[in-house]
Amino acid sequence: MGRWEPDARGRLERSAMELFEEQGFAATTVPQITARAGLTTRTFFRHFADKREVLYAGDEITAFARRLLVEAPHDLDPVRLVEQGLQQVAAERFDGRRDEVRRRRALVRTEASLRERDAQKRDDLAAVVRPALEERGADPLTAALLAELTVSVLHVAIDAWLDVDDGRTFGEVVGSCFERLRTVLPAAPPPA
Repeated sequence: MGRWEPDARGRLERSAMELFEEQGFAATTVPQITARAGLTTRTFFRHFADKREVLYAGDEITAFARRLLVEAPHDLDPVRLVEQGLQQVAAERFDGRRDEVRRRRALVRTEASLRERDAQKRDDLAAVVRPALEERGADPLTAALLAELTVSVLHVAIDAWLDVDDGRTFGEVVGSCFERLRTVLPAAPPPA
């Protein structure tokens, strides 16, 4: 494959994942990734800050979440807004990619630096959702709770979607998570 061929980013991602799975994340170098992709190291760094970013898509998810929150109808209930937003993220970013997401999750679980980066990405998402909800009129405590709920539901739903392949889309799993929350939260007794 020549260097001038399209989809350099995709080629780098595929090559990196192959090498990560073959020899482990820590043992894989950027020059190995670029050699397999038929590209230069310079091209790699045009697309990614480091090899961890191959797995984390830069800030695409947080930018997507920010856009959804800005574009959503202003009269939408905040919990419904979060649910619909996660279902849209599911449809546009996850559905049809189950095997890829499963492979990435398995890799992240084996490497401490990737788990750390995963935790940072979760924090980044909450940091986008919270102020956006405040701008939409939610009080700071509600916005903070819903931002953390968004991140928690996203990750619980990912695990449920990947662990049980029952034919449901990721969006349907997200919907099931919110249904479960609706049945559990009203049943919680108020504090004494």
